[in-house]
Amino acid sequence: MRDAVVALIHFSQYLVIGYFLALNTVYLVLLALAGRTIPRLARRRRLTGLDDLATSPLTPPVSIVTAAYNEEPTIVESVRAMLALRYPRHEVVLVDDGSRDGTFDRLTEAFGLVPVERVRPQEITSREPVLAVYVSTHSVPLTVVRTHNSGKADSLNVGIDLASHPLVCMVDADSLLDEDALLTLAQPFVADPLHVVAAGGVIRPVNDSTVRHGEVVEPRIPKGWLPRIQVVEYLRAFLMGRTGWARLHGLLIISGAFGLYRRDVLVEVGGMSADSLGEDFELVVRLHRHLCEGRRPYRVEFIPEPVCWTEVPDRASVLARQRRRWHRGLYETLLRHRRMLLRPRYGVIGMAAYPYFVLFELLAPLLEVAGLITVALGFGFGIISPSLAVLFLLAAFGYAILLSLLALLLDELGLHRYRRLGDLAAVAAAAVVENLGYRQLTAWWRLQGWWASLRNGTPVWGEMTRSGFAGTTPLDHGSHATVPETTPGAARPGVRLPAAAPEERGPRH
Repeated sequence: MRDAVVALIHFSQYLVIGYFLALNTVYLVLLALAGRTIPRLARRRRLTGLDDLATSPLTPPVSIVTAAYNEEPTIVESVRAMLALRYPRHEVVLVDDGSRDGTFDRLTEAFGLVPVERVRPQEITSREPVLAVYVSTHSVPLTVVRTHNSGKADSLNVGIDLASHPLVCMVDADSLLDEDALLTLAQPFVADPLHVVAAGGVIRPVNDSTVRHGEVVEPRIPKGWLPRIQVVEYLRAFLMGRTGWARLHGLLIISGAFGLYRRDVLVEVGGMSADSLGEDFELVVRLHRHLCEGRRPYRVEFIPEPVCWTEVPDRASVLARQRRRWHRGLYETLLRHRRMLLRPRYGVIGMAAYPYFVLFELLAPLLEVAGLITVALGFGFGIISPSLAVLFLLAAFGYAILLSLLALLLDELGLHRYRRLGDLAAVAAAAVVENLGYRQLTAWWRLQGWWASLRNGTPVWGEMTRSGFAGTTPLDHGSHATVPETTPGAARPGVRLPAAAPEERGPRH
């Protein structure tokens, strides 16, 4: 019996070691692909023609759509940043999803909101009715919509439905965009307007960076280890993972914090899925499925230069809720669209990207936790030799640390966002510290999210407490005179919305 147990533990251990070697080798291939893309983009930065795009009447107008729930500390700076983006014609459509703090009051005070009547096309349905629509009296293209609390996806559907322009950029309300971020992200749509249906940019943590007038003027590495390690995660995910998959035409996710889409295609697929916890991931998978099944040529792009800065969790309890939700959304989306798995009809998505997400994203926390338990038990009972335990640690953690450091090197050579040597040293240290407890905790949290899905528990988004942006400076209302003005609501056939309605509170987001 003991021999059978020993053999089983040895087999399991070699299986897990092989898994981590395969996982990190895939990451290495994606990093190599990214390594060919990012430096080339950096060399072309001065020749990209952003000045021409910024002044051309042919640049397609964009509706920036965002949903806000209890975002009082950051909402005004975020909206100002969106309005001040360098772009020839854009509007901001903000949906206040039943906030219970001073979000709407701050917006009213900053932008002089007044109620108006608007025609809602109802091309995309939503679960909750619109209570009121407001526009700014400060000569800026801002529309604020108030609804009952119904969740982020349902609120975004309201914003997409009221968007006036052919391109829709979905941005989180707690985020800040670089001045040229929208112009850079729009370039693929200008170059190939018939085939490009979606494009995503980079997300970076803004914690402890200096923000003035809604602009990140001095990017800094967060002081706390928890958000600092998330900088490493974001570097790997965006510069390595998404850049690599985009080169293979297999990009399966665009972050909900910063993505640009053709509005007509969003309408075709019915907008965001209000019953999905991973609504951004599910939307892109559904876009791929819809267009592949229609045998339509299309492209989903990722641009590693435009940056969306967002506040990441600095408390373990908030981070735990986030990671449980992310993994639950991952599982539910993969289950919902499982017919795409290993189907040649879906091309690279079905034959490569989808299997990757099943094997190396969905199963990763299960195998990581199982591997750690197996090593600990085997080593404790003398079944596994020290050399085998070291081999596991090198495959699971040593390889991962190397990849994180290579991603940091690629970021520094190609994009050079962090200019202080101390910041680079802090990120490098975080790449090591990540493996000393943080990675194991996130694996456990992700397993909890998966288990919640299997038990069909009630999904809960939870609430993240915002601390606001560091070094913010108030901006005079009149300083927006240079922002290009658009008509906030180009009328389309539909349903007339009320000008004002009593405030009602809903459940937690």
